[in-house]
Amino acid sequence: MESNKTSSASIAPPFKTEQDSQLTPPQEPQDVTKSSGENNMNKSLSTPSPSLSLKAKGGYLFPLLILILLASVVLSLIIGRYELSPSEAFKILFGLNETTEDLSSLNDTIVIRTLRLPRILLVILSGMGLALCGAAMQGVFRNPLVGPEILGVSSGASFGGVLALSLGFSGGAALIPFSFVFGCGALVLAFFLSRLARQSSTLGLVLAGIVVGGLFGALTGAVTYFADPESRLPGLLYWLMGSFARANPDSVLFLTIVTIASTIPLMGLSWRLNVLSLGDTDAASLGIRVSLLRWAVVILVSLFVAAQVAVSGGVGWVGLVIPHLGRMLVGPDHGRLLPISALLGGIYLLLMDTLARTLAPFEIPIGLMTSLVGTPLFAFFFIKLRGRGWTND
Repeated sequence: MESNKTSSASIAPPFKTEQDSQLTPPQEPQDVTKSSGENNMNKSLSTPSPSLSLKAKGGYLFPLLILILLASVVLSLIIGRYELSPSEAFKILFGLNETTEDLSSLNDTIVIRTLRLPRILLVILSGMGLALCGAAMQGVFRNPLVGPEILGVSSGASFGGVLALSLGFSGGAALIPFSFVFGCGALVLAFFLSRLARQSSTLGLVLAGIVVGGLFGALTGAVTYFADPESRLPGLLYWLMGSFARANPDSVLFLTIVTIASTIPLMGLSWRLNVLSLGDTDAASLGIRVSLLRWAVVILVSLFVAAQVAVSGGVGWVGLVIPHLGRMLVGPDHGRLLPISALLGGIYLLLMDTLARTLAPFEIPIGLMTSLVGTPLFAFFFIKLRGRGWTND
């Protein structure tokens, strides 16, 4: 009886009813000459997931996130220890307020244009860049536990910043170059270490990053240990936990240049990241130079991470958690995942920074806020996606 059912189910009926034609879309004949890698890629990128209700709404998800980001900007502009109304903030922001000698009006202008606006722009750039870089790194390493800091670049940049602060260079003119140079140096050291070990695979890069991160972490601890506990140590610890309080137009301009130089090429590599998700062998058979692509993504991500740590200190969990949320919304296709992750990262980090400024009489370090919120979020995504895989394919 079971054999008859099996044989009859495996043989297509000679005709279709009208009801069948309405329920089942017509299928085109497949080209048998296609490679297995191409078939796998098409399947992984086009097969809908019934659990992703927003994937079909991707047409208006992008403008919706832009509106949420703009609303978050307005919220961050008007709330804080110095509160302003939305109309006053709007007039000051666009120069529509009346020019007066009133002290209150001058204070409002200083708060909006000098303090909050540069900080908001710096936070958005940092959040968007970290989330986009995290999604790219998870794609290139094919590992959901990979973040932008995996190669020890953030540790190197943190050591550079701590070294600059311990030497008395508290201004951004010296702090940013120190952090950026040492972050790039950590990438170079990881590159040469992987080459000396003759390891160009993802595992070799991760191991080299662990070694480099441990080295610069130890150096950072040594500088912190020998710092003056009264004049230097508090500033070092606060900077290591992350803060956007030092935001100014120069730091915004610096991070804007690095963000454009690193994230736009990553967006252009999105289709190659889709192919690389099939595996090194299939990607190489489809014409992708795997090693060159992997190092290109790593270099672009490391440049941004070094710049971000230079302007704000350590900000963790953004590049690790937000890509998973973006993947739940739009799926694993990097052409959609990268921009959606960027918008989500900007919204998330801006809300975290607003909470850090307003929850307590003193400012809470942003790295502490992102860790407190990011850890349970990551646990939630892990539990929710464990049953069907991290990529929803």
